[in-house]
Amino acid sequence: MKNILLTFLLLIGLCVSAQDTIVSVNFKGQNKTKESALKKLISIKKGQVLDSLTIEKDLRLLKRQPLCTHADYLVTKKENGYDVTFRLQENYTIIPSFDFYSTNNGELAYLLGVYDFNFLGNNITLGGVFQRDIYNSYNINFKAPFLFSRHCGIALSHSNLTTQEPVFLSNGSADYKYNNTSFESLFLVQFNIKHRIEIGGNFFTEDYEYITGATEEGIPQDFRVKKILYKLIYEFDNLTYYFQYISGFKSTLNVQRVISTEDVLPDFLIFFNDFRYFKRVGKKGNWANRMRIGFASNIDSPFSPFAVDNNINLRGVGNVIDRGSGVISLNTEYRHTIWDKKNYTVQTNTFIDAGSWRNPGGSFSDFTNNDNIRIYPGIGLRFSHKRIFNAIFRVDYGYGITKGETQGFVFGIGQYF
Repeated sequence: MKNILLTFLLLIGLCVSAQDTIVSVNFKGQNKTKESALKKLISIKKGQVLDSLTIEKDLRLLKRQPLCTHADYLVTKKENGYDVTFRLQENYTIIPSFDFYSTNNGELAYLLGVYDFNFLGNNITLGGVFQRDIYNSYNINFKAPFLFSRHCGIALSHSNLTTQEPVFLSNGSADYKYNNTSFESLFLVQFNIKHRIEIGGNFFTEDYEYITGATEEGIPQDFRVKKILYKLIYEFDNLTYYFQYISGFKSTLNVQRVISTEDVLPDFLIFFNDFRYFKRVGKKGNWANRMRIGFASNIDSPFSPFAVDNNINLRGVGNVIDRGSGVISLNTEYRHTIWDKKNYTVQTNTFIDAGSWRNPGGSFSDFTNNDNIRIYPGIGLRFSHKRIFNAIFRVDYGYGITKGETQGFVFGIGQYF
């Protein structure tokens, strides 16, 4: 009698589990993207027990990909189980890139390029840019985050960057022609929906050539150094996307160890962490925040790694106006949608950028030194296309209200952060 009861209960369990089984997983709305690439992304499979929490996690991962502007899913009851269909609004992912700005000597600098963020429909990024900033530069990138599985991929890049860089000495500043030629390889690991790392190395050569300005004993005017950079990036991502609106928290830690083959530039360690927090405000508002805290080996060198720059941290400050061995910066802005149609949106932007730096070889008290603190409030506009990945043209005007105030426009593609 006991065996009969156990058999009966087992049969009931099998019947119930069969009714809760996923019998098919489908995708609708994709044109370019291959179904095999989409199935590699998600964790639910045919034959598994239906789990809405797992489906929600897969949906969030899909919505974070460049190929997808928005997505939802539909669960349909079938005779022998459930059909799960992900319904996608696919992005157009072949995107030209451009940027232009004035250099410190009044010349116009620009950047032109093109990227495919869904190359061959396989969720791969491939592209490059050409930059004219007094000198010519270029960069080529390949990134396949799910090349081997839904957890593992690679990123490769090559760049040849040449710019005119200001170097700040004790008795004034000098201009150097700076060239950086690099080859980078990274191994990408996506542990789950929230946690991922990038780990790898970069082999590069730096070439400094003195142009004009102040000189200082012990600071070479022309030198060439080969270096090796070891890199680790850890990212915690708990962001939720709804078209142009973002909610949640994201933290990105970047740790680098740079080893030099020459004594003219010493080895150093650098790390910085970007904390981002986003919150929806009503139906049309979005409050966005980014705080960066970073430190490098505190070497008294005019070639310190952290720069004060328009395109990095303070809108309106100018291009590479100072350098430091430590940084604390905060960008906070309120984005408000004033025009929202099927494919296009326009947002206003009100922001405050603030930051302070530790001088090369300085102390932590430098962060509270009035000479190092800069605050730039400002306003801007965002013009975006909902169905083209990262198709956001931005223009911001920042005005300094602290010592050594400057002001100016900053143009670019994509949100500032």
